Amino acid sequence: MLLAATTSACSSSGGATQDGKTELTIATFNEFGYEDLLPEYEAAHPDVKITQRKTGTADPHHKNLFTKLGAGSGLADIEAIEEGYLAQVMSKAGQFNDLKEIGPQIEEGRWLKWKYDAVVKDGKLIGYGTDIGPMAMCYRKDLFDNAGLPSDAESVKAMFATWDSYFAAGDKFMTKANGAAWFDSAAQVFNAMHNQHELGYFDKQDKLVIDTNPAVKADWTAVTGAVAKGQSAKLPAWSKEWEAGVKAGAFATKTCPAWMLGGIEKLGGPEIKGKWAVTEAFPGGGGNWGGSYLTVPKQSKNAKKAAELAAWLTAPEQQIKAFKSKATFPSQVKALTDPALLESSNAYFGDIKVGALFAAQAKKITAAQYKGPTDGQIQDTVISAALLSVEQGKSSADDAWKTAVAEAQKVAK
Repeated sequence: MLLAATTSACSSSGGATQDGKTELTIATFNEFGYEDLLPEYEAAHPDVKITQRKTGTADPHHKNLFTKLGAGSGLADIEAIEEGYLAQVMSKAGQFNDLKEIGPQIEEGRWLKWKYDAVVKDGKLIGYGTDIGPMAMCYRKDLFDNAGLPSDAESVKAMFATWDSYFAAGDKFMTKANGAAWFDSAAQVFNAMHNQHELGYFDKQDKLVIDTNPAVKADWTAVTGAVAKGQSAKLPAWSKEWEAGVKAGAFATKTCPAWMLGGIEKLGGPEIKGKWAVTEAFPGGGGNWGGSYLTVPKQSKNAKKAAELAAWLTAPEQQIKAFKSKATFPSQVKALTDPALLESSNAYFGDIKVGALFAAQAKKITAAQYKGPTDGQIQDTVISAALLSVEQGKSSADDAWKTAVAEAQKVAK
């Protein structure tokens, strides 16, 4: 919703054009920033013709991907994968090329280690990392001021140091909130907490451990406890009510990956410019939400040339160009030290150097959480629904937890 359109594959590729060029297709979703890069690559490789296929959001793109994986035909030479769907792709890793085998030589340590490790299975590299979504915290300075909380960047860091301090600050805020809530929805906060753990709903043998992993239940208890104290605005993310709440000041804080800033500015509008702020302090240290990879399915008839293009697109130099074009935050180590990134600022959030802020946040992440095959489905349809039932008063926290565990077990079968 917050990112603009990109691509989905419609047909198998690998043929040649009438003038003898190798035709490559690349399928993406949302906004990857490749519109200028692909013509640049064609100019440097006159024997290649590239067709980009776009889909507006990630869900239809991935439905198309999995359908055509099952059918055995119809995929693009390069298929983009969003991290929320990565577990499903890794469970079908045998249908994708090992990029270490077919791809060009790439400098060691191109990507942040946690980004790279997430897409390696049995020693095989299934995808090249594109962007990431390092986490920070956004907050409404005016609502903090109205509630008697400090709103300057340095002072808020203490409030956002840990999840305990975050919820404690929420208690203080709610005493003088004047109708506003501390955060937007329980699911948004829970997901941010949950994704910081090494293991979540599954162990590394793909066994469901939602009912035995104490970290998951601890997060549930903390979030539902905050809901009981009135800290949630009870606004499901991306709903019309949530969109209106961004502008109206329905909530004072928001878990903010790098890409969220553009959405807040779009929804907030010029009337509240300067009221939203962002700080590099994030409870628990760091986290990631979002980001993608480029893969080369074994269906591709021009796999080596596809891998060459994917490797070029995910080089630091190209990812900086994509960042300048569409604000896709790079996952490449060298890109995170590029002056073009570090000096980039955001006027809507008080001219803060957001490039440097999120680069620092990205380096705080030590490992990507292991995701089981149905992890995304459990998070999006089971946990979110159960938490919403608590917010709406339809279920107690204990009953909703039991329901969530039971539903997760059904999904994982």
